[in-house]
Amino acid sequence: MSKLTDVPKRILIGRALRSDKLGETLLPKRIALPVFASDALSSVAYAPEEILLTLSVAGVSAIHFSWQIGVVVAVVMLAVVASYRQNVHAYPSGGGDYEVATVNHGPNSGLVVASALMVDYVLTVAVSTTSGVANVVSAVPALRGHEVGLSLTVVVLLMGVNLRGVRESGSAFAIPTYAFMAGVLGMTVYGVFRHLVLGQDMHAESAAFHLKAEPGEAGLAGFALVFLLLRAFSSGCAALTGVEAISNGVPAFRKPKSRNAATTLLMMGTIAVTMFMGIIYLASITGLRMADDPATQLVGAPGNYHQKTALAQISEAVFSDFKPGFFFVAAVTGLILVLAANTAFNGFPVLGSILAQDRYLPRQLHTRGDRLAFSNGIILLAGIAMVFIVAYGADPTRLIQLYIVGVFVSFNMSQSGMIRHWTRLLRTETDPKKRAHMIRSRAINTFGLVMTALVLVVVLATKFTHAWVAIMLMVVLFVMMKAIRRHYDRVADELASAEEPGEAAVLPSRVHSIVLVSKLHKPTLRALAYARLARSSVLEAVTVNVDPPDTKALQAEWHERGIEVPLKVLDSPYREITRPILEYVKNLRRSSPRDVVTVYIPEYVVGHWYEQLLHNQSALRLKGRLLFTPGVMVVSVPWQLESSERRKRQPEWSAPGSVRRGEPRQQRRRPEAAASGSAQGAGSNNPKDSSS
Repeated sequence: MSKLTDVPKRILIGRALRSDKLGETLLPKRIALPVFASDALSSVAYAPEEILLTLSVAGVSAIHFSWQIGVVVAVVMLAVVASYRQNVHAYPSGGGDYEVATVNHGPNSGLVVASALMVDYVLTVAVSTTSGVANVVSAVPALRGHEVGLSLTVVVLLMGVNLRGVRESGSAFAIPTYAFMAGVLGMTVYGVFRHLVLGQDMHAESAAFHLKAEPGEAGLAGFALVFLLLRAFSSGCAALTGVEAISNGVPAFRKPKSRNAATTLLMMGTIAVTMFMGIIYLASITGLRMADDPATQLVGAPGNYHQKTALAQISEAVFSDFKPGFFFVAAVTGLILVLAANTAFNGFPVLGSILAQDRYLPRQLHTRGDRLAFSNGIILLAGIAMVFIVAYGADPTRLIQLYIVGVFVSFNMSQSGMIRHWTRLLRTETDPKKRAHMIRSRAINTFGLVMTALVLVVVLATKFTHAWVAIMLMVVLFVMMKAIRRHYDRVADELASAEEPGEAAVLPSRVHSIVLVSKLHKPTLRALAYARLARSSVLEAVTVNVDPPDTKALQAEWHERGIEVPLKVLDSPYREITRPILEYVKNLRRSSPRDVVTVYIPEYVVGHWYEQLLHNQSALRLKGRLLFTPGVMVVSVPWQLESSERRKRQPEWSAPGSVRRGEPRQQRRRPEAAASGSAQGAGSNNPKDSSS
């Protein structure tokens, strides 16, 4: 089995790395930016579209509010970026929002944040891949109808790349991320140049269509209009997703870690806001129309019209005189949206490792794999994300509705925790310069809290009909992690060594050994010889009578060989093997509670995984049941078959120089092998065993 899986594993993820090579996987800023910021940068590709889709329900009269909403979203984004720069300096260990909330609000608050972040990371993968596939389908209509399969394939590919390690995945994703930034910023500059300098008109594909309001939504005013604008604002805040990833990934940066992480965060915020506002501006001057229901809202569109994404229509209009530019933007947009999931593949495993270390998740998530990445967390994230993609039909619009709740729950808990952090430090700090810095940092976090709290209230008020799914998942995760922690605590208390000797430290009065026998062959003889070496108080062999002729033949051979160990036969009228042995062992325990029963089970060791299916199945079932029986020790006695590596024949030995002299090979083993075999034979205390 090891050979069968090792070669494909090495091909897929590369050679294993030593633990002391962990420092070589740390990231410089130029690689850390695409690794941790790809989600936040790619969010600007669909956040403006979500604003326009929300406003479309009121018709063309509400579209002109898009740029005002965009400005407010940009302000909130800058506030969050400034706030998280304080986080990475104060808590550089990689716990991010979870650590901030746990330290300053308590473990339960930390688990709320952890639940929100884990849901957010899963949805990041689902939304990013499905959005990327949607953009590719807009450019290549022949792929329409295969969105689910394409999305699942992309998730599997991303999982494979990330299993190779953070450094390698960062290098692989750097070029596409920088290409996307160059494409969108270049498109913005070129569009502004054509509009303001050359005075050229640029029209989106949908600009010629009339956008009709949905029934009952025309002419919105007063509270209804305010509610619609708030919904559009909450949809646009999808651009903020991924901002927190850098605070969770500080340990992956090169030293000085906090400073490099803060610089990368500032770079990400500046670039993201510029790109976001550029797309909003270009959407306005190209007359872009996006409809939540194109079939009924877009008047003048052909009957078979398929609405392209906002960015695809904008780039097609801006590069109407330069088609390669359109295809470049479409390609890098689809690629960056897919690769944006890489942010989650870096954040989720780290968070899972920290939670596992704190005993809130299974300990397997704390272990690094061959490439020093948290492989189990990567695989778990990919699996859950694929479930969401299938469940929602790879529809990014439906998935985005679940997306934003978890993000802003963690934002709020983090910022309020940072305010407590600075307030606590100010109580004891006397240095005026340090106090001034802390007061400024607390003010930044306070402003960030106000902004994110307003967004969270708006999101819950306007999108609860969709967001309840994400909230329910957060509650389930919270309860599950509390249960896992209780289990680990209970096990730790039970296994802790007491100051006074307890039951585990008291020696048993006697050891009753049982060797299980099915046939009298080499594995059985080895088990008998090994059991005799243990010098138990009582030693007996036990067989189960499922076939009377075979049992009689076994008894006859047993007496014929003169084996001194008594053979006991257990009747089994229903031809069961496991139950009679269990009942016999339990009866021994009941009759002598202070005795320990040791069960020796002969087993075959095979060389191929498919051979394992043909052997040892009864032994596995029996061991599984015996392990739950108190006072019973289970000992496996292996016998290596010829197919196993340990039983491979030694190559024929040639004396030194015999080949050169033309002498035939010596038909015997190497001298050292022969000596070893003689020593083993001499050490056997059972002559029948040595002959076998």
